[in-house]
Amino acid sequence: MHEDRKRRRGKLRTAVHFKAPRRARFSRFPLFPRLNPMPAAPTDAHAALPIALRDLIRLHAPQATLLAAIGQRILNIQAEGAPTEEAQLVPPDDWLEHGDLAWITRDGALLGLLWSDGAPVPDGAVQVLTLLLSAASAEGASREADMLITQLPAATAWLSAELEFRQVSRTFLELFGLTGADVLGRTVHEVFPDHAALAQQLDSAAAGRAVQLGDERVPSLPGHSGERWLRGSARPYFGGAAAGVLWTVQDVSTEHTQTTQFAALLGTDLPLALLGPGGAVQGASRGMRQLLGEPEDLAEAQAHPQRPLHEWPCWAPAGARLLQDLIQSAEAGRPSPVPSEIALARGGQLPLLVRRSDTVPGLLLAEGVRPAAVSEDNGAARLLHLSGAATILLDPQGRVQLISEPAARLLGFDPHNIALTGLPLPRLHQQLGIKLHTPQGNPLTVPPLSALTLPHNGEVLAVLPGGVTRHLEISLSALPGSGQSTGSSAASPGRSAAPELLLSLRDVTTLRRAQAKLRHDASHDGLTGLLNRSGLRAALGQATAAQTGGMVACLDIDGFGGLNAALSRTAGDLLLIQVAARLNDLAELEGGQAARLADDTFAVYLPQLGAAVGGQKLQAALREPLRTGKRLVPVTFSLGAAPLLAAAPEQALADAEVALQHARRQGRGQLTVFEPDMRAEEAQTFELEDQLRAVLDRGLQHEQFSLLYQPAVSLKDGRVLGAEALLRWTHPELGNVSPARFLPLAQRSDLITSIGEWVVREAVQGRTQLRDATGQRNWRTSVNLSLEELRREGAIERLLPLITRPSALDIEVSASSLLDHSEETLGLLDALRARGARLIVDDFGDGASSLTALTQFPLYGVKLHPTLTTRLPGDQKSLKLVQGTVSLAHSLGLTVTAVGVETYAQLDMLRDLGCDAAQGYALTPPLSAGDLVTWVQGR
Repeated sequence: MHEDRKRRRGKLRTAVHFKAPRRARFSRFPLFPRLNPMPAAPTDAHAALPIALRDLIRLHAPQATLLAAIGQRILNIQAEGAPTEEAQLVPPDDWLEHGDLAWITRDGALLGLLWSDGAPVPDGAVQVLTLLLSAASAEGASREADMLITQLPAATAWLSAELEFRQVSRTFLELFGLTGADVLGRTVHEVFPDHAALAQQLDSAAAGRAVQLGDERVPSLPGHSGERWLRGSARPYFGGAAAGVLWTVQDVSTEHTQTTQFAALLGTDLPLALLGPGGAVQGASRGMRQLLGEPEDLAEAQAHPQRPLHEWPCWAPAGARLLQDLIQSAEAGRPSPVPSEIALARGGQLPLLVRRSDTVPGLLLAEGVRPAAVSEDNGAARLLHLSGAATILLDPQGRVQLISEPAARLLGFDPHNIALTGLPLPRLHQQLGIKLHTPQGNPLTVPPLSALTLPHNGEVLAVLPGGVTRHLEISLSALPGSGQSTGSSAASPGRSAAPELLLSLRDVTTLRRAQAKLRHDASHDGLTGLLNRSGLRAALGQATAAQTGGMVACLDIDGFGGLNAALSRTAGDLLLIQVAARLNDLAELEGGQAARLADDTFAVYLPQLGAAVGGQKLQAALREPLRTGKRLVPVTFSLGAAPLLAAAPEQALADAEVALQHARRQGRGQLTVFEPDMRAEEAQTFELEDQLRAVLDRGLQHEQFSLLYQPAVSLKDGRVLGAEALLRWTHPELGNVSPARFLPLAQRSDLITSIGEWVVREAVQGRTQLRDATGQRNWRTSVNLSLEELRREGAIERLLPLITRPSALDIEVSASSLLDHSEETLGLLDALRARGARLIVDDFGDGASSLTALTQFPLYGVKLHPTLTTRLPGDQKSLKLVQGTVSLAHSLGLTVTAVGVETYAQLDMLRDLGCDAAQGYALTPPLSAGDLVTWVQGR
């Protein structure tokens, strides 16, 4: 049923084989700051790598699972527990059903899969793991140091023994405002000429002694305000085959700022004291010193500045003992969660809390707590407790008076276990260890309340101490009913008191995440993470009118439907993920975008390349076979490319799709660049498909379809062995329609099964007529059926009853369709052979032909592609190729038929080479059944 394409001359294509890169072995891996220690001096990188990967997952994506190829093993690695070994690098089905799946790839090779059932996998985790796995598979003894040092989360420099910079992390360069060209290959003395002491300390590390570098004030970077303080450490380091120094630097500006702020806080009226070992007073606020009261007590405290706080004379004996117990408990790590009432010598009590200092490590903070300004008789307090809203009540000066239980739960603390009343609002989030950011992720400083206009509304990102991020809507307003006119002052009658303030919190985290997911899903593909059609159209719409170059390409996998059916859904999805990874790599390299439009159809936008060059780069990126499990699957792609027009950038996508349709019709692995005439051709193609469907729907096959027969003649004795049935379509208006035009249309739609059924019925009936007319009882008739056609739903059930003994046909299947060695393919061919059909490989020697298929499937013979006979008898290489093919087939018990034979010289040469039979115009063109009988009888 294929067109009479046996005479066409084509270009011989061969399958591309993948050459796997050699795997490197490293002598040791660098140490990672802040990560779990790795085994000392590992001798095999593959032994240490899983530990490094586990630590990185714990740091960057603790909820994720990594499936990675390490050496010859596939390991399943999680943040906790030992890695386990898996059979193949294939995502489980549930990874494809839900959660967030990211692929780790470099240069088109799949290195691993990172999956999270909860929060999306951070991009930083994918980047770091990509570089680590890439370094592990690269060659060179020191490659891992160069790759990994640059990606360490801490600011890190690797120095040689002579203190020359060999490699630095990006965070190191950012910290000092430098570039790689400023430091690499230069010494510490050259880069930091004003820091002689630093060079001396690093020399000590090079001599084998780890050193701690003191805090040092450095100039601020351009665009940044405030002073900067850095703290560092250096230790001997051995990376790859070279020794040197690993120098890490930490920005401690925040710590110094907090210390300065604490010093300023000591000047307030709030009772505060910073305590050293044993409760020795390191600093006391004005409010704490005021407790001493009498001048002689103040003088004694000044004479003994390091005196323990519990020995101050302001405490009653019982209060001093209780305070000493609180200090000892806090030093032992058992601070009281609630303030204790410390008795004062002059009467009364002070609620006091002793805990570890948040700003100065190693010291304690004794903090006197203001009594709450509201009581149970206060209507506002009762209202907040009963409302169930997340609210914080502030006094007119902005100090915390009451925090409702919903607010405490929202911010992650128990209001019954810690007293926060009396704290100014800007200190509340510091006390709780909460970091505030704008919705865009920038650090946020709480402004003075006096600078705000009430009511004030906004939204913040709050990062709680446990790492949980919440989106909070905040509303600050005056408490209704407070701040009424007092009228009690004779000097200022009718003066209004300042109102109390109400800070309301609303958790909109779930809503914002759902909105973000909806926005993401609306423009991205769920399986591959690439843009979808809508997302790509938006990206193209943002192309400026000044864009004078660029291209858009559309591509799909040739025969993906058959591959997906043969390999299973999981393997098919993995193939799509690998294609997406390669396209994404190329798009990122060229500053463009990749998208998945539908099923196996993808698109790529490359703003810097022309259509032809971009198409060639895509072909190169997709040339290597794809991997599923332990198998390599050769895959070809049809590709259409179109230039990006400045006037209508979105039109390029439609043009590329038109070019893709044209490329599909040219055969496998074709690249077509868009031309304006193609759009008219597509309109004609649509009209042709509509006409073909009308023929089948109205039952007009017998009026418009017919079969011609191309006979096959034995080269040994000249006998006519049989004929190949070729479908023809004669339209009353369109005339003779070439099979090359309408069969690909039918193949891509549901029409091919109906056409195939009609061809088989006619061929079976014609076989009987030709046998009776010619008197040859062993006459054979063959038809072309594609395996993709037979795999369609209901196709084999409709065709098998027509192929029965003794009138069974020979079935010709293309050589490229036998690349799939699945059980399904073997089952289809066995079912046909069981019905008496002889199976013949058509077009052998063109494209991706599998030699293994000749031994694995129940075949009868092969037909050589016309390109193998076209250059005979003069071309010696073609002669050797045909001779070798014939010899191989005969050794396997298969017959060989040459197709496209056009000269008698070719017939003579094929006979001498041992070919069994021939077809072609040198014998006769295709004939009708009646003409074929006359031709046979005339021989």
